[in-house]
Amino acid sequence: MTIDTLRGAASGPAHCSLRPLPDQIAGLLAELGASPRLVAHPRAVHDVAHQLVEWVQERYPALAVDDEAALFGAATHDVGKAVHVAELSGPGSAHEEAGRALLLGGGVSPELARFAATHGSWARSDAAVEDLLVSLADKIWKNKRVPELEDLVVARLAAASGRPRWEEFVALDDVLSRLGDGAEERLAFQGSFPIRG
Repeated sequence: MTIDTLRGAASGPAHCSLRPLPDQIAGLLAELGASPRLVAHPRAVHDVAHQLVEWVQERYPALAVDDEAALFGAATHDVGKAVHVAELSGPGSAHEEAGRALLLGGGVSPELARFAATHGSWARSDAAVEDLLVSLADKIWKNKRVPELEDLVVARLAAASGRPRWEEFVALDDVLSRLGDGAEERLAFQGSFPIRG
């Protein structure tokens, strides 16, 4: 693997106009042994999360969302796949706790490292809104819809806005449909990088 390949995955031009990963996060992923594919994936999820968080903050100002935490979580959620490489192209959840441990070992605070472990366990009753947004971005980047997850987000949005749940469902459905439209390009971008370094 060349440094240029890793740099291209993190911040190089993307045919689908993805935001670059912040330099600090790209450096952290490289230090923790992430392959180019493992950098390209969170770049795509981070871009979707960025758009989702902006939409939530604009439409739901009463909903306290730690945007920096959510974006960090989106950009690092799968770092454990540096250890469990088979989970880059197949199913598995061993990367979740491994990712949290890697981040903690790399000096990341527990409040931020948690996203590596929580992005797959969104159904917990104590899941913070940031955890739900990271989980949602991790699904919608490839246009995968998960009604149970979306229902949890709708409940938070309705509680914050005071509007009926059906109205918030329609609003969320609209933004997720729009975000999902770029899935093919994001998948092609991710697939253009090697799984192993």
